[in-house]
Amino acid sequence: MSASVSASELAAATPSTRDRYVDLLRVASLGTVVLGHWLMAAVTTGGGGDGGGDGGVEVGNLLAVEPRLQILTWALQVMPVFFFVGGFSHALSYRSLSRRHPGGGVYPAFLRARLQRLLRPTLVFIGVWGVVAVLLQLAGEGGGLLDVALRLVAQPLWFIGIYLAMVAFTPPLLRLHERWGWGAFGGLVAAAALVDVLRFALDVPFVEFLNFAFVWLAIHQLGFLRADGRLTRPYLLAGAGLAGAALLVAYGPYPLSMVGMPGEKVSNMAPPTFALLCHGLWLVGAVEWLRGPVARWLERPKVWRAVVAANGVSMTAFLWHLSAMLGVYGVLLALGADLPAPATGAWWTQLPLRIAAAAVLTAVLVAVFRRVERPAARPSRTNGSRRSGAYSGPAAALGVTLCLFGVLGLSMVGFGGLFEGRSALLIAVQVTAPTAVAMTLAGWALVELIGRGERSSA
Repeated sequence: MSASVSASELAAATPSTRDRYVDLLRVASLGTVVLGHWLMAAVTTGGGGDGGGDGGVEVGNLLAVEPRLQILTWALQVMPVFFFVGGFSHALSYRSLSRRHPGGGVYPAFLRARLQRLLRPTLVFIGVWGVVAVLLQLAGEGGGLLDVALRLVAQPLWFIGIYLAMVAFTPPLLRLHERWGWGAFGGLVAAAALVDVLRFALDVPFVEFLNFAFVWLAIHQLGFLRADGRLTRPYLLAGAGLAGAALLVAYGPYPLSMVGMPGEKVSNMAPPTFALLCHGLWLVGAVEWLRGPVARWLERPKVWRAVVAANGVSMTAFLWHLSAMLGVYGVLLALGADLPAPATGAWWTQLPLRIAAAAVLTAVLVAVFRRVERPAARPSRTNGSRRSGAYSGPAAALGVTLCLFGVLGLSMVGFGGLFEGRSALLIAVQVTAPTAVAMTLAGWALVELIGRGERSSA
């Protein structure tokens, strides 16, 4: 669909069979993450610490300053909902391509279609910040908020990397789902539980990193069940998940917060724990429970147009929202404004103004970069079935693997230290920022090359 098509035209052309609720969940989950980041950011001056640099700028976490607020993460940590929606969309997309291309070549076309929407705005974001980082280093600028920004703005890319892994694993996991149904989901849940037993009870080293796959893929698998209409009792899923998470936090080694906290010994997020999986189950069950009344609300033309418009820029807004937030703080510091201590009365008084300013700046950035989020469809060079090359599937898999490792690596190392060789450890491999960018570009180029001959409107 061309980026020039308006939201009103897209909304008017929406078929009656489209699941509008899924589109709302996609937008709402990303929007909640953005709002949560703006709310939790606690920028202060005068201590060095996390911010380092000459300006002594620190970016802390409100939830670490005020631990009683950590219960809010049980509502604000909604990434499981986005991954659940991803499973639903991936199942429909892959099946649609399989029906249209019975002769093969489906996997490369599927990867290309999903990566286009995801990586085009991501690579523009990486390119812009990469150029900024290089220019700052060549000019000898740095310190204070600049150093913080060069590190922090890349952190949300972890989500892109995990999502790419889900895209890559969709075909084999969809086949498991079609054969075993709830059993495939149960197997992933059992594997996640076993990992935590090995980690906490038996102290097996490094085993916890397996839950980056088991936890998130289990949530993704729920999307397959949703696509087949098999989540018929969401209240049971919500109740079991909420009870499980509450019991694990109350009696197990798990912290209350469902997002990572500075300095904590155990994080529910990195790597994911079984408690986070239970949290995801309760969220998925809760949003499914609300589907009926909300779906009727989405039938209103104005509401649906707003959802369509938001979907068209959601990934761009997600990528740039931290840049906007840090830009607001940069302006405040440049103007010599006092930054009150987090969680004080003055801090809470200023919070709505800071969020409003960040929203306005995000809107400006979206207006600049929105064109790359929805690429124009390219005509397929073939019609009907197509005989794929013997190595097209493995080559496409290699491409998406390079992409996900590149994006994950960049989320860990950030844009700082491009010339100093600063690195981060990614699954036993030291990755620098230039290497991460090169892997991402090479992987996307490979997927594009292999999948270009297939119809890619997923």
